[in-house]
Amino acid sequence: MDNSILGIHHITAIAGDPQRNYNFYTKVLGLRMVKRTVNFDDPKTYHFYFGDGNGTPGGILTFFPWPRVRQGVNGAGMATEIGYSVPAGSLDFWKARFEKFNVSHGEVSEKFEEQFLPFQDPDGLNLEMIVSKTNDNRKPWVTAEVKEEVATKGFHNITLTLNDIEATAAILTDIFGYKFLGQEDNLHRFKTDAIETAAIVDLHEKPQVAAGLNAGGTNHHVAFRVKDEKTLMAYRVKVIRHGLDITEKIDRDYFFSLYFREPGGVLFEIATDNPGFATDETVEELGSSLQLPDRYKSSREQIEKVLPEINTN
Repeated sequence: MDNSILGIHHITAIAGDPQRNYNFYTKVLGLRMVKRTVNFDDPKTYHFYFGDGNGTPGGILTFFPWPRVRQGVNGAGMATEIGYSVPAGSLDFWKARFEKFNVSHGEVSEKFEEQFLPFQDPDGLNLEMIVSKTNDNRKPWVTAEVKEEVATKGFHNITLTLNDIEATAAILTDIFGYKFLGQEDNLHRFKTDAIETAAIVDLHEKPQVAAGLNAGGTNHHVAFRVKDEKTLMAYRVKVIRHGLDITEKIDRDYFFSLYFREPGGVLFEIATDNPGFATDETVEELGSSLQLPDRYKSSREQIEKVLPEINTN
């Protein structure tokens, strides 16, 4: 199992106003800001990481917040819903909380014998609170208002919308080691046995839906988890043998990555557990100050002048 894909590592999405994004995920959802840094390719833009107390892979949702970004459109070739695992009995709390904070949400429903509550963040990103039918022992980050008995545990699943699922399913099964778990209507569930949580990928087959527009309120990419760089590079060989193009190894400071676009159009990343987020801050300090990659540290003063000020109180 150590050489397997260990479920979801992180998911990256696009937001608009950075303060609004910070407020929603830390104050409404009760997540911890694990890292406040910049987009490695655009240092005039923040890169926010939200997760649990340690920044544990399997529950890290990251954002590129561009204040004047256009509104995106979900469609084929995109990750279209993010599912968070929450404790049994917590959906009433979340529904009431969403109503209190005027969060757009649907009604409690069920799929694959699991109850879920769909909702959207302020940019229109589709999310779900899901009560998993399997035990989830992950320790959540808690706040004064979001206690342990209701707090998110990390990711439950990710949903990809595709015109045809066959080639994408082959990536999951033939390369990533996932198994087909079941089908409800045009929703096909795949799961890895290599880890108990953040282990599910749902493929939503919609043959007639148009391609999506990747902008505000949509997901940019999905990162799958491996334990280390040796395993990472072994998967690079597997992807190449499957006939797909994939990047060289990229150092993202907190993990090492490879990127490739799967046949259905979704951008996939494979990311390592090492070295983790407590490299430029202690665990206690995570997310408390702006951290810059080495190549931008000499430009800190200029970068800080351009970035919008964020009130983290």
